[in-house]
Amino acid sequence: MSENSILLGPDKNGNRLLTQGDQIVFFGPGEVDAPGAKLIPCADAEIKPAWACAHTHLYSGLVPFGMPAPSKKPENFVQILERVWWRLDRALDAESLRASARYYVAESLLAGCTALVDHHESPNFIEGSLDVLADACDELGVRALLTYGATDRNFGRDEGHRGLEECRRFIESNTRPLVRGVVGLHASFTVSDDTIREAAVMCMQLDVPLHVHVAEDAADVADARKRGYEGPMQRLAELAALPEMSILAHGIHMQPEEVRLADQMGVWFVQNPRSNNGNAVGYPRALQFAQRVALGTDGWAAKMAEEKAFLAEQNLAHGEDPAVATARAESSWRLLSDFFDEPIGALVETAAADVRVENAQGVQHVLVAGRLVVENGRLLTGDIEEIRADARRQAERLWVEMAKYPES
Repeated sequence: MSENSILLGPDKNGNRLLTQGDQIVFFGPGEVDAPGAKLIPCADAEIKPAWACAHTHLYSGLVPFGMPAPSKKPENFVQILERVWWRLDRALDAESLRASARYYVAESLLAGCTALVDHHESPNFIEGSLDVLADACDELGVRALLTYGATDRNFGRDEGHRGLEECRRFIESNTRPLVRGVVGLHASFTVSDDTIREAAVMCMQLDVPLHVHVAEDAADVADARKRGYEGPMQRLAELAALPEMSILAHGIHMQPEEVRLADQMGVWFVQNPRSNNGNAVGYPRALQFAQRVALGTDGWAAKMAEEKAFLAEQNLAHGEDPAVATARAESSWRLLSDFFDEPIGALVETAAADVRVENAQGVQHVLVAGRLVVENGRLLTGDIEEIRADARRQAERLWVEMAKYPES
């Protein structure tokens, strides 16, 4: 056993976990011979798989630092986008995006979430934006799947092309071992058929799937029908932009037959209960007909225990089994396993050593690919106070920039 081994336990259940490099080599009760391994006792805690967030927006990380409300209260989902989120993403530059990503990643790790599937937009800072995100993920040690959500909504077709080319550039150049890239579109109602076709060709050329918002609001469905399609999912499918393993965020306004069709195509859905409730866009009842549904936060903090608990409450309120929440949280690791080509989220031999140790006070220790990134509740890979202070400074500057953009 070498110095890059860690032995956790025994925990309160009598289990020990031993890592070698980036993998788990033992989990269970009993004594373990591990000379040279770093020993971490956790008698009052429990060794568990770490959390994963299957859809989020790192660019929203500065929101807790006093983002101003719009002067006019939005009356529908599109107005929420126009008056809040589309003004925020246009105001981002490299410095504010870096601060946002570092803060979001750091707090995610402290909450025991070691994998983030991000969907990014910054229309005035496209080229190089994914490297800013990837560098933050790499610095602090989180596993990440990144994309730029290409859109035509600000500057037309050229903007969509530039967003897709940022995906291509990043996918072809990235060498960070815990970071992957896919092709992205913002949402079908913000892109032309030509942009979708370009995304489809890029997916085929790079052999990667698509990450896109689908039917989050009825406006997306209405737009697709106005363009001559049955719905946004059918539009993407008819334009050959839904290869296997594509990630469809939300799916709230999809019908059961649409979900079944997408499921047959081998795509992933991601439910985002707290965000959907906050935006009053509805509950995705039809997702019960899909086999691959993971759990995300859509930009809310990656506190997955809270997300799972909220979904369980929603399940009960809508007459569904609250155990669905557990299944969807666990499916997030299945999604990540697909993209990293190794078992993640299972405490078994040869699985990736992505682990959290939790007691009554909260998350105490966190491992990502066998690397100890949180110990005794303290972030080891960065100065959390510096990260928070930088986030506060950049947030003040970001709100000034955001105010320069009209609310509609």
